[in-house]
This record gives sequence, structure tokens and C-alpha cells, in this order.
Amino acid sequence: MPIDEIDRKIIQATQAGLPLVSEPYQAVAEQLGLSAQTVMLHLAEMQQTGVVRRIAAVPNHYKLGYRFNGMTVWDVEDGYVDDLGQKVAMLPFVSHCYQRPRHLPEWPYNLFAMVHGKTEQDAGKQVAIIAELLGAQARNHEVLYSTKILKKTGLRIGG
Repeated sequence: MPIDEIDRKIIQATQAGLPLVSEPYQAVAEQLGLSAQTVMLHLAEMQQTGVVRRIAAVPNHYKLGYRFNGMTVWDVEDGYVDDLGQKVAMLPFVSHCYQRPRHLPEWPYNLFAMVHGKTEQDAGKQVAIIAELLGAQARNHEVLYSTKILKKTGLRIGG
């Protein structure tokens, strides 16, 4: 989707993150000589068209004390994966959940759900809850724990 000059300026002003102030859209607006309403409308339109996927806080789980961050991967029967995936995504401790294609025979997993625990036991309890929810439709699973933090960045455009 094409973006206009205001979109480009908003992206450039926010690509490193929104300002950590009580009114971040107002701060961006003042920086760009726009109204906060204009900034919010443009961001909403960019979300609707898919230029901007989402606006969200990205916590550092390690700094919050969550040392056991695991991507759980599940081999769920294809006929059940959509319905069960939605249920897993609704669990309060799952930060993101999605379906991906299998790559047989090496990779039989098609449902992914990220869990975060302060202890290995905490994470294990969360995995057990997911396993119970998936029941017999989950034939196998693994938990892939994070070993380091990777810097996440979004869209970057030059000026």
C-alpha cells in the first residue's frame, strides 16, 4: 500500500518506539507539527491497510523476572488446529500463538504458543495446561526455551 508524506513522517518519528510519556501521540504530533487526532487517524488507517501490523508494548521478559520463556510446538491434528489454536491463544499466559506449516519428516509441528515462567516449574505448569486443553488431538510437542534476547525491530525507513 502506498503511504503519503504524513504517513512517512509518522513512521520515521515512531520507528524506534513511541515516546514513554503519558500522551505519546500528542508528543509525536508536536514533534511533527500535527494534531494528535491526525497522528492517531493516520496510524489507524495504516493498521487497516496493513502498512502497520500492530502497535503494542514489547516487554523485556527477563527484566520482569521471567527467565523461562519457551516456544511450545505442537503436532495437532489438522482438522482441530484452528479451533484449538484459538483456545490456546486465549489462555492468559500465552503471549502469542500461531499456526505454521509442517515440514515433514523433520518438523511435524503446526501449532506454536509462547509461554513465560519465572521458574522452570511455572513454565512446565503452563505447558501442562496447554497439553490438557489440546487433549488427544496433540500427538506430540516440544518446548524450545530462549537462550538469549534478540532485539526486535519493526519497519525502518530513511529520511
